[in-house]
Amino acid sequence: MSRELVERALEVSAHAYAPYSRYRVGASVRTRDGRVFDGVNVESAAYPLGVCAEKSALAAAVAAGYGPGDFEAIGITATPCGGCRQWLHELRVDEVSYRRDSGEVVSATPTDLLPDSFEL
Repeated sequence: MSRELVERALEVSAHAYAPYSRYRVGASVRTRDGRVFDGVNVESAAYPLGVCAEKSALAAAVAAGYGPGDFEAIGITATPCGGCRQWLHELRVDEVSYRRDSGEVVSATPTDLLPDSFEL
């Protein structure tokens, strides 16, 4: 379980831009070579043009040259939405750890979270 990534994501969530929902989310993704990329949710008045924390963390890693299969784990301060579950599956993240509303930290695979994922 990647509890340390969830704790890091919690720290990073303070940087989220969430003026509309006031719901700050953070995510930290670790690559197989040990690099960690952080992301936060960024809202937009032109809803739904905001971005989720998971997507911003994964996009930062992809921009740095990482791709499908390069991701060991991700920690998120909330359960991932359906769209992010597809990203986690498609980029083949091994382990997804997140904090439930109760505060409990749980881990799952992307397939556990999205059993009938979309494949091209």
